[in-house]
Amino acid sequence: MRGVVFTGDRTLEVMDFDEPTPGPGEVVIGIKASGLCGSDLKLYRDPPGAGLKALGFKGFGDDEIPPIVAGHEPCGVVEAVGDGVTAFSIGDRVMQFHYDGCGVCDLCRSGWTQMCPTGATIYGATAHGGHANYMVAPANTLVHLPEGVSFPAGAAIACGTGTAFGALRRIDVTALDTVAVFGLGPIGQSAVQFAASMGAEVIAVDIDAERLEVGKARGAHHVVNSADGDTVAAIKEITGGKGATAAVECAGAPSARVEAVRSLAPWGRCAYVGLGGDVTLDVAPDLVLKQITLVGTYTFSNVGLGECARYVARHGIAVDDLFTDHWTVEQAREAYEKFDKQAGGKAVIEF
Repeated sequence: MRGVVFTGDRTLEVMDFDEPTPGPGEVVIGIKASGLCGSDLKLYRDPPGAGLKALGFKGFGDDEIPPIVAGHEPCGVVEAVGDGVTAFSIGDRVMQFHYDGCGVCDLCRSGWTQMCPTGATIYGATAHGGHANYMVAPANTLVHLPEGVSFPAGAAIACGTGTAFGALRRIDVTALDTVAVFGLGPIGQSAVQFAASMGAEVIAVDIDAERLEVGKARGAHHVVNSADGDTVAAIKEITGGKGATAAVECAGAPSARVEAVRSLAPWGRCAYVGLGGDVTLDVAPDLVLKQITLVGTYTFSNVGLGECARYVARHGIAVDDLFTDHWTVEQAREAYEKFDKQAGGKAVIEF
């Protein structure tokens, strides 16, 4: 089979691998779609091995890190099952939750294996991922893909779209809310779709006029170009001087993080999703005196992945509309060169 390996410094290779066979408790997935995610870019851009070491890759010397198939948004069909697997059968449509842990700590037992105190396996980073024809994974990392949800949509739900859903759940968004979404990459666009479907009034914020138009198409009721002036004042004007009741920060930019908090009404809730960078807030006026709830939200649990997929199926969320680029595995170099510019929407490798 053919698989994509990040070789560092914005290079990759499409390599030959043996087709996997399942061990006890494992499943082989025939990959149908494997999404490209913004967090892949660190592994793609960094010097060889640096990204893996930053993720805590253990067991090999500096020059002994083996080729690892990239891609942490796998979706496909069960092709083979190992001994002891009863929850999945050949032909099942599945997504893969791209983390695994010790399986016995409280965090693993509650579905938050990425937070395992002994260290998590991250498929597509520290173990083979979905940018290949086949993938072997523990059965406990699989989640059924509902009928009517496409394989590319399942790939998006397996990380970015699921992350947006998880953030809105963390801050308890309802139809009573006005939600400001900062940053309209694929995660932000998904947050707009979900918040609108939940009945909230949605304000989409970005520095790019084209992405703001996309935000409108995804269901935003108002858009604010944060390059044009005072974003906080614009949101206050939209809300009659009150501010948003909830905000989701997906840009990972210090300025957006500050604006997301300062645009809130008293008792507002804000979820930080974007990675990297920092934030400086004036604690008394920005947080304490307004009784603000500020949370960091880290993807979702494997239970939450299933909840998101079922929500998408029940409510007809147009996840497929996020995709602007569809590639084959042999086009991986071109795919990542374009994705590295972060100018388009969601991209996916399809098999």
